[in-house]
Amino acid sequence: MTTTSSLPHRPVAVVGAGLGGLTLARVLHVHGIEAAVFDLDASPAARTQGGMLDIHDDSGQRALRAAGLHEEFLERVHPGGQALRVLDRYGTLRLAESDDGTGGRPEIDRGELRDLLLGSLPQGTVRWGAKVTGARPLGGGRHEVTLADGTAFTTDVLVGADGAWSRIRPLLSPARPAYTGVSFVEADLSAADLRHPVSAEVVGGGMLFALGAGRGFLAHRESDGSLHVYAAVEAPEDWLDGIDFTDPEAARTAVLKEFDGWDESLRALVADADGPLVPRRIHALPIGHRWDRVPGVTLLGDAAHLMSPFAGEGANLALADGADLGLALAAHPGDTEAALAAYEAGMFPRAEASAANSAHSGALLFRADAPQGLLDMFAGQLG
Repeated sequence: MTTTSSLPHRPVAVVGAGLGGLTLARVLHVHGIEAAVFDLDASPAARTQGGMLDIHDDSGQRALRAAGLHEEFLERVHPGGQALRVLDRYGTLRLAESDDGTGGRPEIDRGELRDLLLGSLPQGTVRWGAKVTGARPLGGGRHEVTLADGTAFTTDVLVGADGAWSRIRPLLSPARPAYTGVSFVEADLSAADLRHPVSAEVVGGGMLFALGAGRGFLAHRESDGSLHVYAAVEAPEDWLDGIDFTDPEAARTAVLKEFDGWDESLRALVADADGPLVPRRIHALPIGHRWDRVPGVTLLGDAAHLMSPFAGEGANLALADGADLGLALAAHPGDTEAALAAYEAGMFPRAEASAANSAHSGALLFRADAPQGLLDMFAGQLG
């Protein structure tokens, strides 16, 4: 019979090799602290990492500075990616902003940013194919973590960086993500300038918002010249269940039915999609989600404060969380509880403000008079 004393011990264990978990491991490494990261994916290339991210100067970029990677990040940003276009459902251009390179939110491909973080860590820091199935407290702040292959380990500092459906969150909170009332269908148009010139012109060099009441197309140009499109619909939670996504033509027809009467140049963002459409329901944890201090364990990123994507804060908060937690642990050697308490004291109010902002932005985007709410918001920011 295996006893906890005979199990491998990891002083700092991070569950999840997303942006937040990797940033934490990197900042700890910079300060001479070893972390072990466990991820369920079989390898770094097991799945695509999503589209473009705008990295904010006051959060995500601050984290990359703490990780000693800011200059390398700047070398990888997508020139022109901060350009913006806002259209109404009739295809009328309502707002256009160019990217002159002076904005505070440069764009980078999520996969490139993840590769930058991975490449900055010592070989073997991330254990791939290591799916965490559960964790239990052992007392004194220690935890035992069990993996899907039946093995287990103990740790002094357990960090749940494992996303929306975190296996670590139940140690701290009973909260579960709830459906926000909005569903996405994702589409890609490859080699857009050559193969989809009309769509390429509609989207422009950066981000597109084409909005109407209760729905819209959100799209951005990726660094490889493709377009990544989100068809967003305010719909019941079971709406996507009624669409056969194994049949691309039937799926396109069903999605485009929600955009009857919209300009054909906008409908083409889905009608001309290359490859299958991908459904995604948008979930969020309660705004202001927090927990009482539990010895030896904490959360970061979506595991702590999953929110809708409508303020562009998710990845930035994950980066900031990872950096701040790493800095707190480095600043309190030998006093894990002081470190975790200091980290959470800063993370909770920041996450609450961003979650409230995301929910507010989501309501603005799909108002009955859309895109007016978004135009008013930008006018206020620019004014």
